[in-house]
Amino acid sequence: MFETERCFIKTVQKADFTDINAIYINADVRKYLGGTRQEEAIDELLEEMLCPNTVSHYWVVREKYTQKFIGLVSLDTHHVGTDLEVSYQFLPHWWGKGYATEVVGAVIHIAFHEFNLPRIVAETQTANKVSCRLLEKLGRALERTVMRFGAEQAIYSITRCE
Repeated sequence: MFETERCFIKTVQKADFTDINAIYINADVRKYLGGTRQEEAIDELLEEMLCPNTVSHYWVVREKYTQKFIGLVSLDTHHVGTDLEVSYQFLPHWWGKGYATEVVGAVIHIAFHEFNLPRIVAETQTANKVSCRLLEKLGRALERTVMRFGAEQAIYSITRCE
């Protein structure tokens, strides 16, 4: 577990499944992430989060003072397979309040200073302007765009020395 000024970030536990399910069935959250997921697919994802491979990390984000569920953040192998990718999903109630900036910034710090990663990436649809701005605000450079999952994707990267 680690924390930010306003959040606790802890490894996914089975007790978090109901909250996590709320992320995967929320159409607003999943708008740029391939749409909502069916229950069977969510169950498979949750099992993977409980028993990740050696390089993957999945965390639940909770508001520090109320313990309310905010969302998920992870470091996991990117689609290309050469870098780890930071990914995040937050419930709409928490959007626009700086929580994503706070939490993703902390994960980037941990990736470089505790896991000693030389570089991390993030991928989002170019249409997801809010997510693109967040990644740029956190010091990530737009590396390239690609067509994947039926939409144009922006690949952002940051290296430890930046």
